[in-house]
Amino acid sequence: MVTTPAQLHTQPQYAPYEGTHDVTNQAPPLAPYDASDDRALLEGLRREGAGWAEQDVRRLGMRAGSAQAQEWGEQANRYEPVLRTHDRYGHRIDEVEFHPSWHHLMRTAVTEGLAGAPWADERPGAHVARTAGGLVWGHTEAGHGCPTSMTYAAVPALRAQPDLAKVYEPLLTSREYEPGLRVPTEKPGLLAGMGMTEKQGGSDVRTNTTTATPTGEPGVYTLQGHKWFTSAPMCDVFLVLAQAPGGLSCFLVPRVLPDGSRNTFRVQRLKDKLGNRSNASSEPEFDRTVAWLVGPEGRGVKTIIEMVNCTRLDCVMSSATLMRKTLVEAGHHARHRSAFGARLIDQPLMRNVLADLALESEAATTLTLRLAGAADRAVRGDAGERAFRRIATAVGKYWVTKRGPAFTAEALECLGGNGYVEDSGMPRHYREAPLLSIWEGSGNVNALDVLRALGREADTAEALFAELALARGADARLDGAVAALKDGLAGADPVTARRLVERMALALQASLLVRYAPHAVADAFCATRLGGDWGHAFGTLPAGTDLGAILDRALPHHG
Repeated sequence: MVTTPAQLHTQPQYAPYEGTHDVTNQAPPLAPYDASDDRALLEGLRREGAGWAEQDVRRLGMRAGSAQAQEWGEQANRYEPVLRTHDRYGHRIDEVEFHPSWHHLMRTAVTEGLAGAPWADERPGAHVARTAGGLVWGHTEAGHGCPTSMTYAAVPALRAQPDLAKVYEPLLTSREYEPGLRVPTEKPGLLAGMGMTEKQGGSDVRTNTTTATPTGEPGVYTLQGHKWFTSAPMCDVFLVLAQAPGGLSCFLVPRVLPDGSRNTFRVQRLKDKLGNRSNASSEPEFDRTVAWLVGPEGRGVKTIIEMVNCTRLDCVMSSATLMRKTLVEAGHHARHRSAFGARLIDQPLMRNVLADLALESEAATTLTLRLAGAADRAVRGDAGERAFRRIATAVGKYWVTKRGPAFTAEALECLGGNGYVEDSGMPRHYREAPLLSIWEGSGNVNALDVLRALGREADTAEALFAELALARGADARLDGAVAALKDGLAGADPVTARRLVERMALALQASLLVRYAPHAVADAFCATRLGGDWGHAFGTLPAGTDLGAILDRALPHHG
């Protein structure tokens, strides 16, 4: 049909033109935001004896949430480290190049005391302050937390050899960051790594085949062997396990020797990892590599176990950080996105999901800071806290890191398809989450370690139940869970170890929330995690749960 000129004047009027690329119903960028805007974190910081650090933690939280710091985290993972085995002339150099953003992140972390600094700080709560700093600065990215964590953890292990500690501890506890390899004692600050596992054994380090041969000079050995998973190969020194004549022993290996020559530390390749891609993880080969004995021969595991206790705490901290970061991202999206006639944050099912995630996040953060408080008091001589730390850190490492992958997956889903694309940052967090349950012993290793502690160190069970008793009578569901846990200890065996440790973790988290969190939070946690009124997925909190109170406490109040 042909339209006539007269008919043109009677055609309907169309709405003004709107471009096909006009953007509506999308959340604005989250940054800048305050990563320390977390009531559970700040309350725990004060409660565990580090209230004096609150101003610094808040300042660091603002920096972590800045657009600049968030961009550093994204770039450090987009431009991955590159291995340079030789220089242009053919000399072996075994160096790893990083994007400048990596160095910005590292410099901030070291300057803010997130590496070895607490060991040189006599103030009670110094280790708690460091953990709280990690909980907020970790909102940038996780990979650079590996060398800072190992540097922190190396100090107590190195103290098993006082002559070495005298030289290197002041440098490991320094707040000065200087990348690049040169004589360690000529640098203003050092980073430490560790080389424990080998391809034939993994966590079973007693099967290590790397050998340590005495040179005849007191305390000096040469190493021969190949390590399977050694992160941060650009650290200045490494604690390494090797078989000496007297058995498995611990050694300090410098990248550069006192005379300025390179120690033999041949980086065969960098690992192509699922996540944690900003951090270089490597396979170094030792060939007549100079090493100094740390502690007695044959006591390598006992010497390095202090390092493991510290890095396990950092695994819990990093998982709690990932939970908090992804919860904040999910909450921000839900506040600004509408669907089916209402904002997502006002849709009943989404509120249930976010509230359930908030419970898990607060429980993880509260437990992390309690463990940090125990560590701080333990290193200052508190025997009861030392026993509690021994068992509770392994329990927390098992459970909190296990919850991380499911948590980040659910938080990612809150963003829908937006969360599945790399630009959102959520895929990076999702890939990062499984690492924390593998690093420093997988779930089985930690569950068996709990059984080992219970069987060999009677004071650990006493310390755990003394902690749980502090909440006795406050919640019947918790009292029942603690009673059942006591009964379960009698028949504990490796087959049921995971279930036992899970029950320990839930009872411990519930007891902390009952004592310190608002009633709505503690009641919902006990009803679901202990009372059984809970589904298998996040977002299955029962009817009647005060979702509003939980969300008001958990989600940042900007935006």
